Amino acid sequence: MSVFKNKSIKEGIVYGSPLVLGYLPVAMAFGLLAKNTGLSFFGTSASSIFVFAGSSQFMFLDLIRVGVSPGSIILATFLLNLRHLIMSASLSTKLDDNMKPFVPIIGFGITDETFSVLSFYKEKLSLPFILTVNGMAYLAWVGGTIFGYLVGEIIPQALQTSLGLGLYALFAALLFPSFKTNKSSIFVSLIAVAVYTIIYYSNILSSGWDIIAGIIISTWIATIILERKELRNE
Repeated sequence: MSVFKNKSIKEGIVYGSPLVLGYLPVAMAFGLLAKNTGLSFFGTSASSIFVFAGSSQFMFLDLIRVGVSPGSIILATFLLNLRHLIMSASLSTKLDDNMKPFVPIIGFGITDETFSVLSFYKEKLSLPFILTVNGMAYLAWVGGTIFGYLVGEIIPQALQTSLGLGLYALFAALLFPSFKTNKSSIFVSLIAVAVYTIIYYSNILSSGWDIIAGIIISTWIATIILERKELRNE
């Protein structure tokens, strides 16, 4: 097909293919887990079609299982996904003016992984390249979710368990390389772990609210400390 002769689309396929390979097993695990949690096929499919945010989708399954109220689930998901707003705003500064009308579509397709790919792309970003990368990731996630829901139970139990570890592997692949170039990322990660651990084991807050409080408090502490560090270095 002539569309694949476009250089940007071909490069988008090359850069998007690893995301597809990473997303499919994780999305299958989500679909299977959602079915076991009691979500309907429509609800599971809609969550991937309209939310498209892997970590928060797994989180709200955990919150559903422990009986957290819908309002708390929505708030926790919103806070966890706020980083997508920041990532979209950062990426929009690299777009040409003629691409601005497509920012909402581009923003919807932004995930931790697609943002990483687009941010480290050395050449000038083009609309076909961005839409190809985002589109491949989106279709892999939605398709994997549906496939996991429909046929996931026939997969051997050992493989089902390993599929669930895929999300952590994706985050590790994104997070660990940044430790070499940005020591602050290690610091922020440790703060988040410490804050949530204290809140969780102290049983101060119920399930759902402990995640919300952990996000807010750890972000606030890290922001204050990093700002003071920057002021001392000036």
